[in-house]
Amino acid sequence: MVRADICIIGGGIVGLATAYRLSQKFPKNSIVLIEKENRLAAHQTGRNSGVLHSGIYYKPGSLKAKNCRLGKKAMEQFCGEHGIDYELCGKVIVATNKGETERLGAIFERGKANGVNCEIISGERLREIEPHAAGLEAIHVPECGIVNYEQVCQKLGELLTKDSSHQIHLGEEVLEIKSSGNDLVVQTKNQSIHCQRLVNCAGLHSDRLTKLGGQTPEAKIIPFKGEYYFLSKDAEKLCNHLIYPVPDPKFPFLGVHFTRMIEGGVECGPNAVLAFGREAYEKWNVSPGDLFESITYPGFQIMAMKHWKMGWGEMWRSFSKQAFVKALQKLVPEIQAKHLTSAPAGIRAQAVSISGALVDDFLIQNNDRIVNVCNAPSPAATASLNIAEEIILNLGLNR
Repeated sequence: MVRADICIIGGGIVGLATAYRLSQKFPKNSIVLIEKENRLAAHQTGRNSGVLHSGIYYKPGSLKAKNCRLGKKAMEQFCGEHGIDYELCGKVIVATNKGETERLGAIFERGKANGVNCEIISGERLREIEPHAAGLEAIHVPECGIVNYEQVCQKLGELLTKDSSHQIHLGEEVLEIKSSGNDLVVQTKNQSIHCQRLVNCAGLHSDRLTKLGGQTPEAKIIPFKGEYYFLSKDAEKLCNHLIYPVPDPKFPFLGVHFTRMIEGGVECGPNAVLAFGREAYEKWNVSPGDLFESITYPGFQIMAMKHWKMGWGEMWRSFSKQAFVKALQKLVPEIQAKHLTSAPAGIRAQAVSISGALVDDFLIQNNDRIVNVCNAPSPAATASLNIAEEIILNLGLNR
């Protein structure tokens, strides 16, 4: 048996950031963090593009907007203090037709409302920044950056466990959450953890853990796979920074884009297709139980009927490399299939309501003793150190 004041489920960046912030603010409270995999950052955190998002896309006043802006500053400060490489390389959001130029203005206004350093630039100015990009005009966001979030997680874990009263337990899948007297008891495959308060940061399985803790999740996690390619060395010169399309406002996905990575190289993607399992990363991986749960959920069925054209297009890009290339060529016409090699896929834990709506903001549910992070998609990694502050507020701890 393990005893701690606070138990955190999930060894991704939100769980680790929460544990770290708690250890700073409440040093007398013992913390145990449990992760079902044998390493930290094994899922969403370790399989994203490593972008430090600026907050330009998000509705002013939303949890995403607020936490992205404050979280980005906190992340930059954390990386600077602990010797983690990051770079504010800048990005461009490129409009390639008249309809996109109209949507570009709305994104720019959101950015200014959120305090983002950004400007609308001409096609000529775009080609000064990104000589190989095609576009009528663009938004330039010089403060956007890149970092390796796995490195951030390793450092957060090191800092947490410097204090012997805090522990990280790997390989501990949660089977049950129950009350026993004054304790909450988290039963894993190997042990029981007794605590006073519990935080669920289980990402792809957050809705299931919410149920185990006795609450009804407001939405179900539907896993969306994002597939990526790497640019070949000779094609890396085609992308200087980050090149994004104008996103479709009906969806929380940003479209296939180019991302220069902090460790070198350029990544292209992702698309967004229904994953055949919550951890089914390879193209032909299938978890029958997960897939059945997704496709029989009324919210998914409504969403699929409403957005079938978009879904078909994303599926086609998954099976046709040439279709993926065509999407990339909208932004950088010189890209060819020969420039692309497959990269590891990621899976986004997207909350979908029973009405079929894609939950666009962070979603946190709690009762007196349990806080459940039920939706934390991008920009959760950027915002993680500030999402941790929101979680701590919901825990209701007294100093």
